[in-house]
Amino acid sequence: MKLRVVIVDDEPLARRRLAALVARTERAEVAGEAADADAAAAAIARLDPDVVLLDVRMPVRSGLELARTLGARPIVVFTTAYGEHAVDAFDTAAADYLLKPVDPEKLARALDRAASRLAAAGPGNEPRVTARSSDVVRVFPARSIARFSAQDKYTAFVLDGVEHLIDEPLASLATRLEAWGFLRVHRAELVQAARVRALHPRGLAAELELDDGQRVPVSRRLVASVRKRIQG
Repeated sequence: MKLRVVIVDDEPLARRRLAALVARTERAEVAGEAADADAAAAAIARLDPDVVLLDVRMPVRSGLELARTLGARPIVVFTTAYGEHAVDAFDTAAADYLLKPVDPEKLARALDRAASRLAAAGPGNEPRVTARSSDVVRVFPARSIARFSAQDKYTAFVLDGVEHLIDEPLASLATRLEAWGFLRVHRAELVQAARVRALHPRGLAAELELDDGQRVPVSRRLVASVRKRIQG
């Protein structure tokens, strides 16, 4: 099976060249493209790619900032004209750092490394949550969910307009999903960091705006750490 790749670059010509290079490999195919970090986060959440080819310098939010909000998947391969960001890039657990113009052979090797890392992780490590309704048990990929909220003795989430309840406590979910880009923002709230679009001050506390329109309270105790995580 081919790797599914999302290309993120603010320059259309650079995206087209990378898409052509990916198409030349037998290892991967282009699943989508994005011109900035916010559009990339939405595409990653929607398309669930294996690899993201990510530019470092982009308007508003850099590729480094986006990479820090991602979990163990997708695998990040930076593609940039600037070599001075390599140390910071590898601090985000990126699989590779390719300088533009990207060499086709180096891209192929980077995709091979990404495939090896994915194979080592194994499909069984993909985080899932299960919700029960009467006698029916439904299974959901955790990364399809923007927000989990504590609700009495249950944890609740909304997907496609439908609320689901799960038995797993929010604290347990936060620990299990941390490596996959989820962030505890309140004792009763857990969000997927890549789905955050804005942080609104609310006195000493704050409120997050998610890409699906949900508003999530941030506790005063966690405002500073949440802001740092979002801003990179």
